[in-house]
Amino acid sequence: MGVVFYTPNQLEQAGNQEGDMQEEVLASIEASSARRWTGVGMLATVGVLVIYVALASPPELGWQVFLFVVGIGAFWLSYHMWHSTQDRIELTQSELRTSSGQVICKIEEVETVDRGVFAFKPSNGFIIKTHTPRSFDWFPGLWWRVGRRIGIGGMTAAAETKFMSEILSVMLAERG
Repeated sequence: MGVVFYTPNQLEQAGNQEGDMQEEVLASIEASSARRWTGVGMLATVGVLVIYVALASPPELGWQVFLFVVGIGAFWLSYHMWHSTQDRIELTQSELRTSSGQVICKIEEVETVDRGVFAFKPSNGFIIKTHTPRSFDWFPGLWWRVGRRIGIGGMTAAAETKFMSEILSVMLAERG
């Protein structure tokens, strides 16, 4: 195999073909391992306790079935939360995406960013309102989307989410 030399134009074209994943990340949010273990541990504990109550002092059959469903639901939620918080949210000039490449929203779709006290938002997070509704998505502890609203945060650090929301607000203000 020989050595291949590229001109600057060829390098630029190759960079453009690789896609948007090479775009500079302005801010990122991720759940710390301590928050992940605590959140998932609490949900799993709820599942264990509810199933224990259903088995140790069995109520009527209907209530026992209800307790089993709630316990299994808590286990399912803890499993889903563990896997969703392995990802990271990244903000670039053109989009808000996960580190695995899933686009949460394009920046040009964003209408408002709200991090106020009375906003219906995740813990330590903020809410984004877009121009057009998109499909329902839910990644507990990290982000969710219902129609035109996207909630960012949950098991994330308040400083990281505040920084990202401020950068996003500045980008919206510059856009006009």
